[in-house]
Amino acid sequence: MSALRDVLSPAVKRSLYASGALDAWHRRRNRDRLTVVMFHRVIARSDPRWPVSDPEYTLPEDLFASTLPFFRRHYHVVSLEQVLDARAGGAALPERPALLTFDDGWSDNEEFALPHLRRAGMPGVMFVAGAAVGRDAPFWQEQLVHAWRAGRLDAAGLARLWRAAGPAGEPPPPAGRDELGGLRAAIARLERLEAGPREAALATVEGALRDPTRHMVTPAQLRALADGGVALGAHGFSHEPLVRVDAAAELARVRDLLASHAPAAPALSFPHGRHDARVIALAHAAGFSLLFTSVPELPSARGRGPGVLGRVGFTSGTICDAAGRFAPERLALHLFRKPHAAA
Repeated sequence: MSALRDVLSPAVKRSLYASGALDAWHRRRNRDRLTVVMFHRVIARSDPRWPVSDPEYTLPEDLFASTLPFFRRHYHVVSLEQVLDARAGGAALPERPALLTFDDGWSDNEEFALPHLRRAGMPGVMFVAGAAVGRDAPFWQEQLVHAWRAGRLDAAGLARLWRAAGPAGEPPPPAGRDELGGLRAAIARLERLEAGPREAALATVEGALRDPTRHMVTPAQLRALADGGVALGAHGFSHEPLVRVDAAAELARVRDLLASHAPAAPALSFPHGRHDARVIALAHAAGFSLLFTSVPELPSARGRGPGVLGRVGFTSGTICDAAGRFAPERLALHLFRKPHAAA
């Protein structure tokens, strides 16, 4: 199926979807598999945050809304509570279960995604980085993307940042205004630094990063999400990879912070998807029984006990046709064929 996807024409893909052939294959192949879908931002195209947001991690509100009937047609959307109960030996999950998750702690999740989830009667999960709560500015990676797309950070500033973040003599990558490859290369270079040197490098473009817009979730929004059927899990505290920080302290801190605002679930998604055996053990010791990665695979829906579960994300480009319209056959081919987790 993976090889066929690459050679089939758009018309054939649409025909396979419309005929029900893709769904029939999915119902057999993934009957006992849990599909965990990973979202980040959901923003209306009319919102001033839309033009500067990172397209790799942002869906327009109308496109997000279009995916919900797709999930209703092909899956049984379940709550985190149902997953936790099933893994504890309670009621089994229905066939083809799907869990809808959101990472980081963006205010737009409450503003734009939550109303659509409520109208559809679908639960969800927000994995919150503790440092996001009550904060206006996004994390530094997104600050750079926003500054670049808004024009506050120019090629000269990016070159200055590049030099400050790495060894001398390496030329900065090409950086066109309408593409993000050069900026992403600089972000990757910064991510390899320890916190102190990184902050010093970012200080060279500090003025460009200033943005008075609020991007992150407030305590009141956390309560609204919880009241609206969105469970709250953890995503670390600082949003740094847990393999690079004091993971035990971060996990205790985010656990206690979330519990002070709303009922929190014993679930964690690893910031940037990074983890190792030590981090897994520390997460379990901190009371997080269900852990989520960014590995694009489908775990068993019949698993029991603590687990480390993969998730599948997608971008607008993944699920839209050449004209920018939602193409359910593209989303079907993207999700239905994902590998099954070994354990």
